[in-house]
Amino acid sequence: MNIGDEITPLAKIATTQTLIKWAGASGDFNPLHYDPAFTASTGNPETLRPIVHGALKRQWLLHLVTNWIGDDGDLTRFSCRYRAVDYPRAMKTTGEPVEGETWWCKGKVTKKYVLDEQHCVDCEIWVENGKGEITTSGKATVVLPAANG
Repeated sequence: MNIGDEITPLAKIATTQTLIKWAGASGDFNPLHYDPAFTASTGNPETLRPIVHGALKRQWLLHLVTNWIGDDGDLTRFSCRYRAVDYPRAMKTTGEPVEGETWWCKGKVTKKYVLDEQHCVDCEIWVENGKGEITTSGKATVVLPAANG
Protein backbone atom coordinates (compact mmCIF):
# COMPACT_ATOMS: atom_id res chain seq x y z
CA MET A 1 0.00 0.00 0.00
CA ASN A 2 1.30 3.43 -0.98
CA ILE A 3 0.29 7.04 -0.52
CA GLY A 4 -2.14 7.87 -3.31
CA ASP A 5 -3.49 4.33 -3.62
CA GLU A 6 -7.23 4.27 -4.18
CA ILE A 7 -9.67 2.45 -1.96
CA THR A 8 -11.83 0.08 -4.00
CA PRO A 9 -14.93 2.16 -4.90
CA LEU A 10 -18.32 1.11 -3.57
CA ALA A 11 -21.54 1.82 -5.51
CA LYS A 12 -24.70 2.82 -3.64
CA ILE A 13 -28.26 3.44 -4.72
CA ALA A 14 -30.74 5.33 -2.56
CA THR A 15 -34.40 4.96 -3.34
CA THR A 16 -37.42 6.43 -1.61
CA GLN A 17 -37.88 2.93 -0.16
CA THR A 18 -34.29 2.97 1.14
CA LEU A 19 -35.02 6.21 2.98
CA ILE A 20 -38.11 4.76 4.67
CA LYS A 21 -36.08 1.72 5.79
CA TRP A 22 -33.26 3.98 7.04
CA ALA A 23 -35.76 6.15 8.93
CA GLY A 24 -37.05 3.05 10.73
CA ALA A 25 -33.58 1.73 11.50
CA SER A 26 -32.14 5.06 12.64
CA GLY A 27 -35.20 6.66 14.20
CA ASP A 28 -34.81 9.73 11.95
CA PHE A 29 -38.38 10.36 10.85
CA ASN A 30 -37.87 13.92 9.64
CA PRO A 31 -40.43 14.20 6.81
CA LEU A 32 -37.79 15.91 4.64
CA HIS A 33 -36.54 12.39 3.95
CA TYR A 34 -39.74 10.69 2.81
CA ASP A 35 -42.75 13.00 2.34
CA PRO A 36 -42.86 14.85 -1.02
CA ALA A 37 -45.84 16.99 0.05
CA PHE A 38 -43.98 18.14 3.17
CA THR A 39 -40.75 18.88 1.31
CA ALA A 40 -42.62 20.88 -1.34
CA SER A 41 -44.39 22.90 1.36
CA THR A 42 -41.10 24.16 2.83
CA GLY A 43 -40.59 26.57 -0.05
CA ASN A 44 -36.86 25.87 0.05
CA PRO A 45 -35.69 25.20 -3.53
CA GLU A 46 -33.09 22.73 -2.24
CA THR A 47 -35.75 20.56 -0.61
CA LEU A 48 -38.62 20.42 -3.08
CA ARG A 49 -38.40 16.65 -2.95
CA PRO A 50 -37.19 14.16 -0.34
CA ILE A 51 -33.47 14.21 0.41
CA VAL A 52 -31.08 11.41 1.34
CA HIS A 53 -30.27 11.29 5.06
CA GLY A 54 -26.80 12.61 5.83
CA ALA A 55 -26.38 9.80 8.35
CA LEU A 56 -27.08 7.25 5.62
CA LYS A 57 -24.26 8.70 3.53
CA ARG A 58 -22.04 8.54 6.62
CA GLN A 59 -22.83 4.83 6.91
CA TRP A 60 -21.98 4.36 3.23
CA LEU A 61 -18.52 5.78 3.96
CA LEU A 62 -18.12 3.53 6.98
CA HIS A 63 -19.09 0.58 4.78
CA LEU A 64 -16.46 1.65 2.24
CA VAL A 65 -13.69 1.75 4.85
CA THR A 66 -14.61 -1.40 6.75
CA ASN A 67 -14.90 -3.38 3.50
CA TRP A 68 -11.48 -2.14 2.50
CA ILE A 69 -9.68 -2.96 5.76
CA GLY A 70 -11.36 -6.35 6.23
CA ASP A 71 -11.64 -8.33 9.43
CA ASP A 72 -8.00 -7.82 10.44
CA GLY A 73 -8.06 -4.01 10.30
CA ASP A 74 -9.37 -1.57 12.89
CA LEU A 75 -11.04 1.75 12.20
CA THR A 76 -9.69 4.13 14.84
CA ARG A 77 -10.87 7.56 13.64
CA PHE A 78 -13.64 8.69 11.34
CA SER A 79 -15.27 11.98 10.43
CA CYS A 80 -17.40 13.29 7.61
CA ARG A 81 -18.96 16.53 6.41
CA TYR A 82 -22.15 16.91 4.42
CA ARG A 83 -21.44 19.27 1.54
CA ALA A 84 -24.49 18.95 -0.72
CA VAL A 85 -27.99 17.51 -0.86
CA ASP A 86 -28.68 14.21 -2.64
CA TYR A 87 -32.06 13.05 -3.94
CA PRO A 88 -33.24 9.42 -3.98
CA ARG A 89 -34.55 7.49 -6.93
CA ALA A 90 -38.29 6.85 -6.96
CA MET A 91 -39.63 3.32 -7.05
CA LYS A 92 -40.84 1.78 -10.34
CA THR A 93 -42.35 -1.24 -8.56
CA THR A 94 -42.29 -2.39 -4.94
CA GLY A 95 -38.94 -4.05 -5.54
CA GLU A 96 -37.38 -2.10 -8.43
CA PRO A 97 -36.14 1.50 -8.57
CA VAL A 98 -36.53 3.73 -11.60
CA GLU A 99 -33.39 4.47 -13.59
CA GLY A 100 -31.34 7.21 -12.04
CA GLU A 101 -28.43 8.24 -9.98
CA THR A 102 -25.83 5.91 -8.51
CA TRP A 103 -23.51 7.26 -5.85
CA TRP A 104 -19.91 6.18 -5.57
CA CYS A 105 -18.08 5.97 -2.28
CA LYS A 106 -14.38 6.47 -2.93
CA GLY A 107 -11.16 7.14 -1.09
CA LYS A 108 -7.40 7.25 -1.21
CA VAL A 109 -4.46 6.74 1.11
CA THR A 110 -2.96 10.05 2.26
CA LYS A 111 -0.45 8.97 4.93
CA LYS A 112 1.22 5.83 6.33
CA TYR A 113 3.02 5.74 9.67
CA VAL A 114 3.80 3.66 12.73
CA LEU A 115 2.44 4.91 16.06
CA ASP A 116 2.89 2.93 19.28
CA GLU A 117 3.95 -0.07 17.18
CA GLN A 118 0.71 0.08 15.18
CA HIS A 119 0.72 0.42 11.40
CA CYS A 120 -1.61 3.36 10.73
CA VAL A 121 -3.06 4.61 7.46
CA ASP A 122 -4.87 7.92 7.01
CA CYS A 123 -7.37 8.22 4.18
CA GLU A 124 -9.52 10.81 2.50
CA ILE A 125 -12.96 9.42 1.70
CA TRP A 126 -15.97 10.83 -0.10
CA VAL A 127 -19.35 10.22 -1.73
CA GLU A 128 -19.75 11.32 -5.36
CA ASN A 129 -23.12 11.85 -6.98
CA GLY A 130 -23.91 10.82 -10.56
CA LYS A 131 -22.33 14.02 -11.86
CA GLY A 132 -19.04 13.27 -10.12
CA GLU A 133 -19.60 16.00 -7.51
CA ILE A 134 -18.49 15.30 -3.95
CA THR A 135 -21.54 15.61 -1.70
CA THR A 136 -20.04 14.14 1.47
CA SER A 137 -16.35 14.20 2.38
CA GLY A 138 -14.47 12.66 5.23
CA LYS A 139 -11.32 11.25 6.77
CA ALA A 140 -10.51 7.93 8.33
CA THR A 141 -7.57 6.42 10.17
CA VAL A 142 -7.18 2.67 10.21
CA VAL A 143 -4.73 0.29 11.83
CA LEU A 144 -3.67 -2.60 9.64
CA PRO A 145 -1.58 -5.69 10.32
CA ALA A 146 2.06 -5.39 9.33
CA ALA A 147 2.78 -6.57 5.79
CA ASN A 148 5.17 -9.22 7.13
CA GLY A 149 2.56 -10.76 9.35
